[in-house]
Parts: sequence; structure tokens; C-alpha cells
Amino acid sequence: MNPSSSLSSVITRDQTLSLFSHPFPQSQSSPLSNSRNGSFVCPIINTHRRKPKTHTLFTSPKRFRAISCCLGDSRSPAKSLRQILESPGVHQGPACFDGLSAKLVERAGFRYCFTSGFSISAARLGLPDTGFISYGEMVDQGQQITQAVSIPVIGDGDNGYGNAMNVKRTVKGYIRAGFAGIILEDQVSPKACGHTQGRKVVSREEAIMRIKAAVDARKESGSDIVIVARTDSRQALSLEESLWRSRAFSDAGADVLFIDALASKEEMKTFCEVSPLVPKMGNMLEGGGKTPILTPLELEEIGYKLVAYPLSLIGVSIQAMQDSLNALKGGRIPPPGSMPSFEEIKEILGFNKYYEEEKIYAASNYRLYGDRVSSNAYSIERVRDESEQRGQSPQDPVVEVITPDVYSNYRADGSRDPFARIWSRSLRIKITGRDGIERLDVRVPAGFLEGITNIVPALGGINIKELLDDAAEEVGGKLLLDFNDTMGDRIQVFLE
Repeated sequence: MNPSSSLSSVITRDQTLSLFSHPFPQSQSSPLSNSRNGSFVCPIINTHRRKPKTHTLFTSPKRFRAISCCLGDSRSPAKSLRQILESPGVHQGPACFDGLSAKLVERAGFRYCFTSGFSISAARLGLPDTGFISYGEMVDQGQQITQAVSIPVIGDGDNGYGNAMNVKRTVKGYIRAGFAGIILEDQVSPKACGHTQGRKVVSREEAIMRIKAAVDARKESGSDIVIVARTDSRQALSLEESLWRSRAFSDAGADVLFIDALASKEEMKTFCEVSPLVPKMGNMLEGGGKTPILTPLELEEIGYKLVAYPLSLIGVSIQAMQDSLNALKGGRIPPPGSMPSFEEIKEILGFNKYYEEEKIYAASNYRLYGDRVSSNAYSIERVRDESEQRGQSPQDPVVEVITPDVYSNYRADGSRDPFARIWSRSLRIKITGRDGIERLDVRVPAGFLEGITNIVPALGGINIKELLDDAAEEVGGKLLLDFNDTMGDRIQVFLE
């Protein structure tokens, strides 16, 4: 038997994580390496606690490097999150609630983020996190969030929205939505924020079955989504019960453990001693939760790997909107320092990037023809200015003008079409406010009927075509319409 293969068969999942967290120096050969062919044996992480599989991979002759079979494809959100879990230190993850807040988290330089059911319920429904928001709404919001960023996102899966079968559906839905991880808790329905009163949890057996169902759903989907097992039993029952459930969740295949609403630093230390090689998640509820707020350095010393900040973004958003509304109510606009400039907002939202990419697809020379039997009868034609006609560079500005197609003077049956002459005439649209001040005075081609309602929506529903038919043969100007709209403005339409 190959001694490397023999060694790999007894290496546990947690030892494997430790191995890849501390790569060997270039000058030192790996104990898993094969000196004859430059290969090494990679034990695959096994969340089911079965015998690890082994694969022979090849290394560079100059450098030790694990390829995608072991560390995963970096393009996969779940693989990226697992790389974060395997890297040293504690990793902060603010909680977002929509695509914009997630994009801001990424722009700030965070490596990953969470979604917060509390914040999504607030932002999407304007309702408390007491079980109002549904699985479908959370998946829809999650998909918008994951598509807005390139960093991995851990989704709040609440209690799986039902029994173990519902948990499987939830996990598969979150995988399709692009989540890198999912948090599943052991609360009853309707669930609520773990730091609020009246927490209740399901039985031990049902709680464990939810995690097993999640692991099975991951396997059936061919995914590597990270399963974060959360228990709310600390407040519902006792610290001892929450520690017992955490151990059971680890045995069931959870990748990360999370006890919400721990009440002291000592309780947090005790939790991190449970299944010490399985990463722990902490929850720093800003604004006054049951768990003490610790610094990232303190959390790392205790033994946490991930830390969530669930209320920062939704909290400051509420405060900023309240301040802005109070200012507007008092006849003022928010001061410059309280909000980004318009240019900054456009940059954050991607306007500038859009404009640059739009240039790639801009048509340099085209002509669109209207249907001659349609009222939308106009062409878009590229017209160069006189400087280009004189031989200047084709990079000079190009002016695009809208010109109407020329109607035939005769119908299909040979009879004369009275409307054909309309294109040589103009419609003058004049709007005078009820205060006597002129609001608008514009002229458009008389045949450009569809464009008129874009200029004056109040003309929608008026059969201007019929009015033009009656006046087509008349010489000189004619007043077609003269009325007051619902705002009291006087609208006049002349045929010239």
C-alpha cells in the first residue's frame, strides 16, 4: 500500500482544515507528498463524518499548491466562503437587506456579508421580524442581493419555513439564488428575532433532523453551500441545552455553529470550546442586545471565526431617512455633508460603468424604417454636420435627427389620401398657466401624432387624427383644441 494513501485514511476533517491553513515552506516537502512523481494525496472534507476519500493531485516542481479539487473553484460562492473559513483570524460580515446595501458592503472592502431577516422584513415589508416574511420573498430578495455583488453572501434561512421537507426546499432554493451559505435555526413557527421576548424552540429530535435534511439537500443539489446551524435555546431553555444542541448539529454535518443571544463573555468562551475544530459564528447586535459587544480582536481570542453585525446598515438608514424627512418638512434639504453628491451616487450605482460599456454596443451607422401603414411613421437617420462633409475625421460629432417618412399621396385603391399633406404642416401646442404665465409653446410635424402625447399627456385620449382629417384641406391656420386641464392650465393646439 502507498504510505501516503495509508496516512490520508486516518486524517480527520478538522486535521485537514488545519493542514491547509498552514502550508509547508517551499524548501520542505509535504508529509503527504510523493517524492517520486511530485504528487500529493488530498483528503476531501467529509461533512457526513465518513471515511475520507483520497485523490492524487500534482504540484508544481517549484511550489506547493493545491488545485481546485481540494480548495474548490474560486468562482463558486460557497468555495470562496470556505476559503474564508479556512483562513486565519476572525472575519466580519455586515448584514445587508437589498442589492444597494450589499454593494456598499463590497465597496467597503468586506470579504463576505450576511442577509438579515430582521432588516429584510423591515425594508421590504415595513413589518417586524415576527414571521411575516415568507420563503418566496426571502429567496427573491436574496437573488437580487447575490446578483448585485461578487463576494459570497450567507443567507438568513430562518427556521426553514416548516418541517424537514420544507428545510430541504429552502436549502435548494437558496442554492439556486446564489447564496454561499445558509443559516438555519431551531425556532418554532412563527419565528422571531432571537434577542426579543418569548423565544420557543422545537424538540431536540426535530432540530437535528432539520440540519440532516439541509445536508441531504446540499448533497442532492451537488452543491457545497455552507450550513450554519443556529440554536435559540439559550434564551428559550438554558445554556446547557444550547451547548448540547451545538454538539449534535456538528455531528449532523453543520459547517458552522451559532448560539444566538449568549448573555456573557464567559458563555461565549464556553461555547467556543464545543467542537473546537468547527468554526463558530458570533452575533454583535448593535443598539442593545443580550450579547455583549466585543471587538474583533476579543472575538478572535475567544475562538470565533465569523461575526455578524445585523443592524448597523438598517439602523443608520432609518436614522438618516428620519433626519432628511425632518429637514424637508422644515423647508430645507439635507446638508451636503449628510449625503453623497449626485455624481458620487451615480458612481456607486454604476452609471459611469454603464456609460462606458454602452459605447461598445453603440451603432455607428443605422436607419430604422417605420411601417407605412402605421401611425408611427418616422425614420431615424444619421446626418453628419458640414465639418465632416468637408473631409474631417469620422471621430467628429454626429447629429441624429428625426425626420418623418413621406406618405404616398394615394391609398392602395388609388384614391387620394387627404392626410398625406399633413406632413408638410405643423402643429403648434401652447400651454398657458392659470396664473397667466406661458408654460409651453412648441411646434412639431403635424403627422407626428404619437409624439404629441409624450409632450402633453393631457392630449391622450383625444382623437387628434380625426381633427386633422377635417382640417387637412383647409388653407392657413386653424385652432383645433382650446380647453383647460385638471390643473387649470389652458391648452391650445393650432394647425399651421
